[in-house]
Amino acid sequence: GWTMDREAGSRCSGRAAGGARRAVAPPTVPALEHRLNEHLRESRLIRPGATVLVAVSGGADSVVLLHLLRFALPAWRLRLIAGHFDHRMREGSADDAAWVAGLCRAWDVPLVRGSATEPLRTEDDARRARYAFLRDAARQADAEVIATAHHADDQVETVLFRILRGTGIDGLAGIPERRGNVVRPLLPFRRAEILAYADEVGLRYRIDPTNLQGGFTRNRLRLEALPLLESIVPGASRAIERLASAARADREAWDAVLERLEDEAVVAQTPETIELARPVLLGYHPGVLARLYRRILRRIGIQPGKGGTRAAVEFTISGGSGAGVEVGRGVLLERDFDRDRITRVPAPAGPGANRPVRIEEAGSGEGVAVVGGRSVAVRWGVNDSSTPEATVELPLAALRFPLEVREWRPGDRMKFRYGTKKLKKLFVERRMGREERRRAPVLAEVGGRVLWVEGIGTAAVPSPEPGHPRLQIVVRDAEHV
Repeated sequence: GWTMDREAGSRCSGRAAGGARRAVAPPTVPALEHRLNEHLRESRLIRPGATVLVAVSGGADSVVLLHLLRFALPAWRLRLIAGHFDHRMREGSADDAAWVAGLCRAWDVPLVRGSATEPLRTEDDARRARYAFLRDAARQADAEVIATAHHADDQVETVLFRILRGTGIDGLAGIPERRGNVVRPLLPFRRAEILAYADEVGLRYRIDPTNLQGGFTRNRLRLEALPLLESIVPGASRAIERLASAARADREAWDAVLERLEDEAVVAQTPETIELARPVLLGYHPGVLARLYRRILRRIGIQPGKGGTRAAVEFTISGGSGAGVEVGRGVLLERDFDRDRITRVPAPAGPGANRPVRIEEAGSGEGVAVVGGRSVAVRWGVNDSSTPEATVELPLAALRFPLEVREWRPGDRMKFRYGTKKLKKLFVERRMGREERRRAPVLAEVGGRVLWVEGIGTAAVPSPEPGHPRLQIVVRDAEHV
């Protein structure tokens, strides 16, 4: 949960709670705030007069960001709200939250505080929980953007970390300046500049002792690997930063190309389904196709891994009609003739999602089956002269009760005089699309033969002979009966 602390203190000289110095606009103007002002004008990360939620941990970076936005950019007329989230990952974290509250009161900045319900164990868990809190707090406060204090050294550490994990080209782009409503105004600036600004202005800040521990990979990269690289190749950090910049430019170029290719390939879309023109896809190089699939899958909230992307490309190039492959958790890529369809698979439905009608014995009756979300009325009788429009007639002597009118199931087969065929193959031969198949009623013996399928016909069973009892079944859309 989170709370809003609107208590404010005066902005006179002296120290804020917890030892942070209360600051007013400094008598000298450091270069950092001039450069930040120009950067914001050029990048348009924040518009003048905007409401900004500033993520404040209490560390040097976030305290400097809040100070710059609060005191160094008066012409921007920003409405600021600070957000602090306690991950509860170490002893003393509650003291950080109290310290940030004192700082915000001294600087007359409203504070939104949140806390994990139980101590978080990993950096990934902490990041997810923190951003969930920030997004919720921004909505509650009507903030247009969330500003975080990531800087150039964070960028270098991120790119190096991704290189060591075997990232693709896109991963080299590192931390984006903007992702959704999250912006990072300090990303072009180095940690040394930020610390120099804090020293010149007289800011105090909290030091997280876990940032100095060698057990975390990112800490070892910052404290050990990068200094070693700089000693071997002076300027290594700047070189990694340039690599990230080049990768971002490359990604922007790809985005421009893929936008046009996507317009050519996508022929239909719903919130859960995207249909693609396979002949168009086959005209693309596999590398282009992989990038296009990653872009398209993101439209339905899927971030595919290497395996999913590779499966999608291979399926498009060689997959047979009607086949399907999983390209992400809960997402299938399927084939309908000249279209490839990306479908989000619904969560397993409870009982009754597909509801069969059971014919227990020879006699008469009626019911309503649900097949692929379609309501189907079923009526049956023996030697019933009132049903001349019977959908199917079968000799009683050839049937083994009970029977069911139900949905098609994988493995279903029909017997013909020349042999048996899987329903899947029959659907393809009849050019029945996947949606049509899903909604086609099937009449079958329970645990046995398929006797009839809408759109396919009747299996090879003897025709009713005159004078012999026969079962007559009518299958219609419920509203038509």
